[in-house]
Amino acid sequence: MNNDPNNHTPVAPVGNANWEREVLEKLVFATLKEQRAHRRWGIFFKLLILLTVLFALWAYSDFTFTADTEALGRHTALIEIDGTIESEGSGSAAIVIPELNKAFSDVGSVAIVLHINSPGGSPVQAGMIVDEILRLRKGYPAKPLYVVVDEMCASGGYYIAAAADKIFVNKASIVGSIGVLMDGFGFTDIMQKAGVERRLLTAGENKGFMDPFSPLSEKHKAHAQTMLDEIHQQFIKVVRTGRGARLKETPETFSGLFWSGAKAVEMGLADGFGSVDSVARDIVKAEDIVDYTQHEGLPERVLKKFGAAMGSGAMKSVFQGSRPALQ
Repeated sequence: MNNDPNNHTPVAPVGNANWEREVLEKLVFATLKEQRAHRRWGIFFKLLILLTVLFALWAYSDFTFTADTEALGRHTALIEIDGTIESEGSGSAAIVIPELNKAFSDVGSVAIVLHINSPGGSPVQAGMIVDEILRLRKGYPAKPLYVVVDEMCASGGYYIAAAADKIFVNKASIVGSIGVLMDGFGFTDIMQKAGVERRLLTAGENKGFMDPFSPLSEKHKAHAQTMLDEIHQQFIKVVRTGRGARLKETPETFSGLFWSGAKAVEMGLADGFGSVDSVARDIVKAEDIVDYTQHEGLPERVLKKFGAAMGSGAMKSVFQGSRPALQ
């Protein structure tokens, strides 16, 4: 023991001889505790994501549809086409064609009712649906297909309707618009006034066709008109074939005009008045209605809510440009 009063070397208290070790142990235990908590939260969030994905898949698969799991009795099969006829949505061929196949092939379905509320859309999608309707009607001759018009059955919507056995409307429904259009915008004058120079390089003299920032040449205009006339004739052929002798043609029939449901019946564009319920009850004689429509699932609703559909549409319009439409 050093008793020199001039020696100032600090001496640790006897009770705290292991203070460094205690501090290190506390730090280690705190670190381990934090790591365990972090790991538990990680497991929690992974399980939450997994449950969300499983719930989304469950909602998307639409387990409420019973036609595949239960034997359905005698019924009227219903398919809804609501909105624009396009490559996405309830009016796309990829959606409607499987619905038609399920409805026709079900042994309990007596007839199929297409409930249409559409302003028109893609002639390609409408054409594919029509081709499938004609094929199925030939394969199942005992099962008629009826169309019931809601607010509107115009252009591409009527293109599909014309392939049905009969068309029923409300007296105030909008029917017709048998025509084709290709629309766009031209900004050349504005660009000149603003002093903006358009620099467009192409490989192929017609690759800039319908570019909104370049003048529309007479050659391109004539080519577009020829293509529209060709598609219009395809539309007219479908209507004439489908309606047959019932159609009372006038110079305005295929002009692109549309009419009320009452006038459409007079012109032979429709067969009478009716709703889904009245057609099932009075025409089909099978009041039980089974909906074969593939309704939108949770993933689609979530994507649309956050604007994914809008973004996709915007990108399409940028990269695809103008195209013919039955509208």
